[in-house]
Amino acid sequence: MYKNLIFVFALVFAISSCQKTHVELTPGTYSGTFTVTYSTGNQSAPVSLTLNTDGSYLCTSGANHIPGGGFGQYSINQGNLVFADEGVYTADFDWNLILNGSYSYTFDGSNLVFSANKNEVGNYAYKLVKQ
Repeated sequence: MYKNLIFVFALVFAISSCQKTHVELTPGTYSGTFTVTYSTGNQSAPVSLTLNTDGSYLCTSGANHIPGGGFGQYSINQGNLVFADEGVYTADFDWNLILNGSYSYTFDGSNLVFSANKNEVGNYAYKLVKQ
């Protein structure tokens, strides 16, 4: 009888420890580093992202468009963080630097990390902390 009870407790513990907890992405201001990785090297710069309760976002632009910034609406779709930029831009830089499109992401309640490999041009990554 005790062996069965121990087995049941061990099974319940194993199942519960395998379950991942999901942390909902929360609106607020996030700050950190943007890094683009091209085949010729990396470029990084500070970045700030504000996610508003109405589903809108605002991302700062840096020197030489590193990052390119952006503003519009954001959502979560099939486990990806999706940005729909509404800006108008000049044609003199890599438009993949604009925060737009679908990114894989992780969020633990304070650290927001997301990235996308776009158009075989480069990898665009944001490592942010909620303020």
